[in-house]
Amino acid sequence: MSDLIADIETLVRCESPSDDHEAVARSAEAVAVVGRRLLGAEPERLVTDGCTHLRWRFGDGPPRVLLLGHHDTVWPLGSLRTHPFAVENGILRGPGCFDMKAGVVMALHAAAALPDRTGVAILVTGDEEIGSPLSRTLIEDEARSCDAVFVLEASADGGALKTRRKGVSRYWIEVDGRAAHAGLEPEKGVNAGIEVAHQILAVAALADPGRGTTVVPTALSAGTTTNTVPAAASVAVDARVWDVAEQDRVDRAVRSLVPVLADARIRIAGGINRPPLEAAASAELFALADELASGLGIGPLTRAAVGGASDGNFTAGLGIPTLDGLGAVGGGAHADDEHVVVAELPRRTALLAALTETVLARGTSSAPTNVPGESGAGQR
Repeated sequence: MSDLIADIETLVRCESPSDDHEAVARSAEAVAVVGRRLLGAEPERLVTDGCTHLRWRFGDGPPRVLLLGHHDTVWPLGSLRTHPFAVENGILRGPGCFDMKAGVVMALHAAAALPDRTGVAILVTGDEEIGSPLSRTLIEDEARSCDAVFVLEASADGGALKTRRKGVSRYWIEVDGRAAHAGLEPEKGVNAGIEVAHQILAVAALADPGRGTTVVPTALSAGTTTNTVPAAASVAVDARVWDVAEQDRVDRAVRSLVPVLADARIRIAGGINRPPLEAAASAELFALADELASGLGIGPLTRAAVGGASDGNFTAGLGIPTLDGLGAVGGGAHADDEHVVVAELPRRTALLAALTETVLARGTSSAPTNVPGESGAGQR
């Protein structure tokens, strides 16, 4: 237990906001130091457009089990001054502890506990919190040969494993209008603000509450001065869905948007970011985890369907069996009360080690069956 806590402290104290590549590189070195001590092996440092990811591979053949995590966080440099690392009354706190530096440490300790690590790969990326634009190819390539991917993102409420995740699409709608004086001759302008308002209503109407589909206009901008007809405007759109068919429907509809005002023009950027992690991708692995947890005296396990996405969406989208939420138990991801329940750290680490060893010993089916009845949407 003390080693787990000390290693989490090492990573939490090395701040790593996703958009600061120098900070992420320092964090990668901190992860490498912990991993080298535990695993007796140096990781590969994979740098993509300045962002540092780490990979360990064991054995000569392609990996069969991938332990997947990230070491970047949403917390800016200096967050330790206002949210210091601390352990008190069985609760560990600090920026990024729950999402997901504790999970990275758990993956390293679980791998270290294996009697034979042949067939195991560990991939710790540095850009997950901004959508994994620089690591997606690495993740997918590493997962293609695997029987199972275990994602060390934090658990859902109460320690539930995440067996279903919404797919995510992100769009930017940009509008070109024409400027004019708002008081003297507004009729000579084309109001990009009004046009973007039409587009906001159109995309919001694509939501389908009955299917759990959300399409939410978010960041909005228009105009330059209070007495000028806006010549430009834009809105960002966040779309989340439970299944591929819905993701394709929304994508087609957004790309089919047309201007309402004469002489206005619109441009659509972005698209599908992550496919859904559907229940079928996790069904067999959850059943295995529940069985092993009972044997370890920490079951029964619960499962949850959540609205947030992770890198597990990518691997599930390839058809690779994927089980998520195997990291820390706690709460407050991205929030002031981010925390980890200390007593659960060794239990969940033991479960991860048992899962990995069992899959290596016997493999898993590549065609899991669907399991209904998961709990409703939550957060990452």
